[in-house]
Amino acid sequence: MPTNILMPALSPTMEKGNLAKWLKAVGDTVKAGDVIAEIETDKATMEVEAVDEGVLAAILVPAGSQDVAVNTPIAVIAAEGEDATASAAAPAPKAAPAAAPSPPLAGEVAAPAVGGGASPQAKTSSGFDSGNAGAASGERLFASPLARRVAKEKGLDLTKIAGSGPRGRIVLKDVETAAAAGTAVAGAPAAPIAAGPKPVAAAAPVAPPTGASDETILKMFEPGSYETIPHDGMRKTIAKRLMESKLTVPHFYLTVDTELDALLALREQINAAAAVKDGKPAYKVSVNDFVIKAMAVALQRVPDANVTWTDGAMLKHRHSDVGVAVSIPGGLITPVVRRAEQKTLTAISNEMKDFAARAKARKLKPEEYQGGSTAVSNLGMFGIKDFAAIINPPHATILAVGAGEKRVVVKAGAPAVATVMTVTLSTDHRAVDGALGAEFLAAFKQLIENPMGMLV
Repeated sequence: MPTNILMPALSPTMEKGNLAKWLKAVGDTVKAGDVIAEIETDKATMEVEAVDEGVLAAILVPAGSQDVAVNTPIAVIAAEGEDATASAAAPAPKAAPAAAPSPPLAGEVAAPAVGGGASPQAKTSSGFDSGNAGAASGERLFASPLARRVAKEKGLDLTKIAGSGPRGRIVLKDVETAAAAGTAVAGAPAAPIAAGPKPVAAAAPVAPPTGASDETILKMFEPGSYETIPHDGMRKTIAKRLMESKLTVPHFYLTVDTELDALLALREQINAAAAVKDGKPAYKVSVNDFVIKAMAVALQRVPDANVTWTDGAMLKHRHSDVGVAVSIPGGLITPVVRRAEQKTLTAISNEMKDFAARAKARKLKPEEYQGGSTAVSNLGMFGIKDFAAIINPPHATILAVGAGEKRVVVKAGAPAVATVMTVTLSTDHRAVDGALGAEFLAAFKQLIENPMGMLV
């Protein structure tokens, strides 16, 4: 019987992905393990292998299809002479256009139709207005996202509000008027028409929405003065995760200056000792490699800081798995150096070079950038003196690293010049409080200023 090839789950949290490319055509012979397609997730491009041998009898999801749900049949493999239609494969979803408009924001929700259930949204050419099926008569109900949000907050039924905007569109003013008059309350019968004109009370003040709608933002700019660039999957994921982190993780910040002169001298000795092959040194250790190693060793010296918060318990990690923020086109990704406390500086250096190259090509595997117990974000190469980074859950800490620069310091009661680097530790205060964070940062500083301690 023909075998369905399903959209794979490339990570525990993956729900959908984009089918970027087919590497086999219908009629091609395939063997188990052959790479037949490439799948794009929000941060990586992964290969799909055939699970059986036979002939690629049918491609159910064309190349370029976006947001294909996990476990959706994408192709059929059949033995010689088998009929692919005997498979239980589902019909293929249509390929999404390359530049699909961005999805509506939280404020753009459908108004409930009489009888229950929200109807599909209809957008205008701008891609931001939405219209919904209104009353049971089938007439379309138009309302701005802000009007919908405020109506929902005030418990008003949009189908009972007359719109004063174009094509009868309900705008904020209409909602405010209905709220002041006490009409259009959800669940209440429609008010009878008064015999004569009824004075309308002054509109009650409306609480500002929690976030400006697309419509409100667009009104701030002159039409044609900007270019609309739809968000890709990576940017949406970054925005979602960082917003959740700042809203749900109580950040606490600790900053310290570290002197780099001893570290720079040791780095020069290590790099000078590198063997040369084919005109290139076998390794070239960077300051960031020392920072990764120091983070790993410091976590071993202060194990109570090597934790992850969960609602049910604290996870105390045995090893130091250090994530390192890598900038790539369209966003960033954080590959994880596993068991970094056990690795040499040269091993960390070579591993990070490999991670960075494959990250830019979006070829990292999910297990290479998921998990970890802490992270490092280094903007020193851009000349940034100091900054505070946002924690990347499930981590409880992240270290923001600034540029090393010559500064005047006091040594033995006299001014002297030293190379100083400012670092800021962001902690999840639920897991790593101020005193514990300070202890961890002191251990890190001691290792940076006495780097031989990382080599023994």
